Amino acid sequence: MMTIILSTITASILSITIMMMCMTISKKTTMDKEKMSPFECGFDPKSSPRMPFSVQFFLIAILFLIFDIEIVIIMPMIITMKESILMIWTPTMFTFIIILILGLLYEWNNGVLEWAK
Repeated sequence: MMTIILSTITASILSITIMMMCMTISKKTTMDKEKMSPFECGFDPKSSPRMPFSVQFFLIAILFLIFDIEIVIIMPMIITMKESILMIWTPTMFTFIIILILGLLYEWNNGVLEWAK
């Protein structure tokens, strides 16, 4: 019983010591303008580091990623066409392509693909 209590006290003292050392070591020294500003090849930043981004560009990028993943899904389907049953493979492939086309038409009708308004 005494060894358990001694081990617990030792572990607690060791962890508290390490936490105190980390707090004293990690304190920041001086907060001056040069150290707090973002580094841009030696130039002072003229604008806010948080630049707004275009939502249209983000939507086009997401659309590209979705169609890129769909191509990755279609490629193995083409390769496995030889080993699979054609009566099952054909409706599966057509269903997948129809879902892709319907998704594209839905995005087109909602105006996601229009860059400038």
